Order: sequence, then structure tokens, then C-alpha cells
Amino acid sequence: MSGFVSFVSAGPGDPELLTLKAVARLRDADVVLYDDLASGAILGQARPGASLVAVGKRAGRPSAKQEHVNRLLVDYAATGVRVVRLKSGDAGIFGRLEEEIEALHQAGVGYEIIPGVTSACVAAATAGIPLTRRHTSRRVQFITGADVRGQLPADLNWTALADPDSTTVVYMGKRTFPALVTKLIEYGMSPDTPALLAQSLGHADETIARTTIAQLAGQLAQDIGPATAVILFGALAGDDR
Repeated sequence: MSGFVSFVSAGPGDPELLTLKAVARLRDADVVLYDDLASGAILGQARPGASLVAVGKRAGRPSAKQEHVNRLLVDYAATGVRVVRLKSGDAGIFGRLEEEIEALHQAGVGYEIIPGVTSACVAAATAGIPLTRRHTSRRVQFITGADVRGQLPADLNWTALADPDSTTVVYMGKRTFPALVTKLIEYGMSPDTPALLAQSLGHADETIARTTIAQLAGQLAQDIGPATAVILFGALAGDDR
């Protein structure tokens, strides 16, 4: 096939956090297949006349099926055009990138992956903290709070997650965070372990709330709210200087 797909990482939604390569691909693309969280101001970088196709997935809302997205990528590439698959955050972190790559590979479509800023880094930067600290917090771990059914994954490494000397970042975890905290406490983590809830990152209504894992679990058990979020917990999450 003569078409080509660029997987472009959009970051959290702030166009100033796009890489130069990401902007260049958007300006050259004939078709942009974009996630919900990669729309808005980010799409303003696409060239006039490009076809913009929404293929986003949001929990609890009507969403494009993954098989449909895969088929669109292949079908557009078959027409010989330059396709951008605009994915929120960094495409390679909990973005179902592998499934789309496999579909292109099976169809013989060429592709490239352009990395971007993941929400874990944006949350830490917005809060004014690092993700690591010399001598302590030497390890950072990213996990998803939801499996394919939207439930807390059953096969998480609880010993690693309860390690007080690591920084843990939970993606897509507001709904399941109370259950996650119950398990963490069972494995020895203090209920007073600092936690940080970062919502709507990269947008005008972004918020950063510092709390503890127990307090945040209680809050989210009552109301998760509609905003997208990432949760950090560990000693560094409590820094507020």
C-alpha cells in the first residue's frame, strides 16, 4: 500500500506541549483520526482541508469500537493518503497502540510512532514536583486502574504497588481507586500515604488536589465526577513547596 500512518502523541491537550515532529505530521496529513482527549486546540494544528474523523473512546459514553478504528486506518491508507492517528497522552502508554499497529502490519501498511508527553509527567510538572528522588523514590510505576471490563485488574503486583519508596501513577483509575486502596492497605501501605489527583490536565479547568490515599478513596467512592484524571501516590505526591 502507498499510504502511510503516523501515530502522533497529542499529550494532555495543550498544543504547546506537542513536539515539533507531531506538529509537522499534523500539518502534512490528509486525514486525522483523533481521540476525544486529543481534539480541541490540538486539531487547530491540522492543515486546512484535512479530513478530521472522531474515533475516541470515553468510559460510559458511546464510543468507536477498536475493530472499527483499525479498519479505518487500513482503509484510508489503502487510498494512498497520509494518515495521522492522533492519540491522547503518549501513544504507547495505555493507548491500545499495539492493536492498531498489528492491524497495519497485517495489511502491509507502513507506519511511524511519534512519542509525546504522558499525563504522569504533566501532573508532576503542574504540581511542581519530580517523579523521582535520589536515594528514595528511585522507581516509577505506571498502571491502569481498569481492565477490559472496567474493573480493577486482578493480576496487579500488590507488593510492588505498596512499596512506600516508589512513585505510582494510576491511569483510568478514579472508579476503581477505592478498591485499589483497600488492597494496598492489606499489603501494608499506610492509609496516610500522600496522593495527588490531577484532573483535566492541559485544559483551562485543570485542577491538582493533594490528599492521602485513604481520603481520596473515600472521596471517589462518593463521586468520581466527569473529568479525566491521573492519580499519583507515594512520598513525592505530598510535596507542596
